[in-house]
Amino acid sequence: MSALDPRDTDVAPAPPAPAAGTPGGGVLDRAHRALSIGIVSVVLLIAFEATAVGTAMPVAARELNGVSLYAFAFSAYFTTSLFAMVLSGQWSDRSGPLAPLAAGMSAFAAGLLLSGTAGTMWLFIVGRAVQGLGGGLVIVALYVVVSRAYSEALRPAIMAAFAASWVVPSVVGPLASGTITEHLGWRWVFVGIPALVVFPLALALPAIRRTASGPADPTAPLPPYDRRRIRLALGISLGAGLLQYAGQDLRWLSLLPAAAGAALLVPSALGLLPKGTFRAARGLPAVVLLRGIAAGSFIAAESFVPLMLVTERGLSPTLAGLSLAVGGLTWALGSYLQARPWMEPYRDRTLVAGMILVAAAIAGAPSVLIPSVPAWTVAVAWAFGCLGMGVVIASTSVLLLELSAPEEAGANSAALQISDGLSNVLLLAAGGAAFAALGGGLVGATAHGAAAAGGAGSHPTAFAAVFLPMAAVAAAGAWVATRLRA
Repeated sequence: MSALDPRDTDVAPAPPAPAAGTPGGGVLDRAHRALSIGIVSVVLLIAFEATAVGTAMPVAARELNGVSLYAFAFSAYFTTSLFAMVLSGQWSDRSGPLAPLAAGMSAFAAGLLLSGTAGTMWLFIVGRAVQGLGGGLVIVALYVVVSRAYSEALRPAIMAAFAASWVVPSVVGPLASGTITEHLGWRWVFVGIPALVVFPLALALPAIRRTASGPADPTAPLPPYDRRRIRLALGISLGAGLLQYAGQDLRWLSLLPAAAGAALLVPSALGLLPKGTFRAARGLPAVVLLRGIAAGSFIAAESFVPLMLVTERGLSPTLAGLSLAVGGLTWALGSYLQARPWMEPYRDRTLVAGMILVAAAIAGAPSVLIPSVPAWTVAVAWAFGCLGMGVVIASTSVLLLELSAPEEAGANSAALQISDGLSNVLLLAAGGAAFAALGGGLVGATAHGAAAAGGAGSHPTAFAAVFLPMAAVAAAGAWVATRLRA
C-alpha cells in the first residue's frame, strides 16, 4: 500500500459546497456522473500503478544493476511528494484544483515514462522523483475537488468509491504486472500506464472546470502563499533526500550530506508537526506519531517483500506480487471493522492489537529465508499485517478529528500526512542503508544462481536487517497506541 493511499488522505476543509444535483441524487446522478467517474478513474489509476510498480521493481533494479539502490526507488517518490502536497494545497486554495490536478497527472505520466526508458538506476530514480511530484499534486487536488463539488451528504459516498478503487488493483495489479514483466519486460509496466491517463483526464477536467475551478470565494482577495510552510516542506524534502543519499553511499565523506540533511530536516519537521510528537506526548502528538510509525515501518518492509521472494526463493514476479494481493482485501476489512459503531468503545485497545498484528507480520515475513519454510507464509503473514494496518490508518484519522478543534483540523490533518510521508522516507532510507551495507547490492547478481540451487538465498542477512528493525519499530507503535487519549 502506498503512503499516499487515497483511501485515507486528509486535507484542510474547504468552505461548505452548495448541494449539487437533484434532491436525493447520488454521486452518479446527472450533475455528478462525469466528475465522479473521472476522479474515481484517477484514483484507480494511482492504485493500479502503486501495486503494479512494486511487482516490476525487483526485475527493474536487477537489470539496471541497482539492487543496492532499491529502497531509493521507493523513497524518492515519497520525498518529492512531501513538498508537492504542501504546494498543491496552497495552489488549490488560490486558483482551484484544476491546474494542480492537470499538472500533477502530467508529471505523474512523465515520471513513469522517464523510469520506463531509463538506462541507469539513477535515471530510474529521477523518474520516480518526478512521479512523486505528480502524485503529491494530484492527491491533495482530488480531495479539494470533493470538498467543493459534492455536498456534505454526498461526500461519504465518493470517499467510499475512492476506497473501493483500491480493492481490485490490489488483487489484479500484481498479476497483470507480473505477466507483463515476464512476457514483455518490466519497462512496459511503466511506459504503458501513461496511455491510461488520457481517459480520466478527458472525463474529469471539463467537469472540474464547471464545478470546482477558481478560488473558493471569487469575491475575496486571493490568499497569499504561506512562504514559511513551503520553505519548511522544501527543507523536509531536501533533508530527507540528503539523508537517503548518505545512507546509500556508505563512506566517511557521506557524513557531510547526512549532517546537512539532518540540519534541514529536524527543524522543518518540528515546525510542521504538533509539539511533543517525537516524545509521544499524550493526545494529538501521539496520534500523529503513531500514524508515522505504522505507515513507515509497514511500507519500508513491504517494499522488500517482492525482491526477497524473487531473489531468495526464486519466485516469478507474478507470484511474488500476488503474495501481497490478499492484503488489499484484509486492509479494506480492517477499515470496515473499525468503523462499526460497536467497535467505538474499544478503539484504543483495537489500535494496540492492530500494531501487534503489523509487528508480527513484519517479523514473520523473513522466515521464508529459511528454505524449509513455505513461500506462501509471507502471503498469510501479510494478510494479517494489512488487517492491522486497515484498523490503524483509519482509526488515527478518526482520532485526529476528535482531538482537533474545528479551526485546527486543516493544520492537524496536514501534520498527519507529513508524518506518514516523512516516516516512509526515513525508514526506507534506513532499511536501504542496512540492506546495502550487508551485501544487498550483490543480491541481483546471484539471484539466478540462488533459484537454480533450489531457492537458497545468498544474502539473507541483508533482508533480515530490513525486516527485523522495522518489526521493532512497529512494536514500539503498540506502546504509542496506549497514549492516544489526553
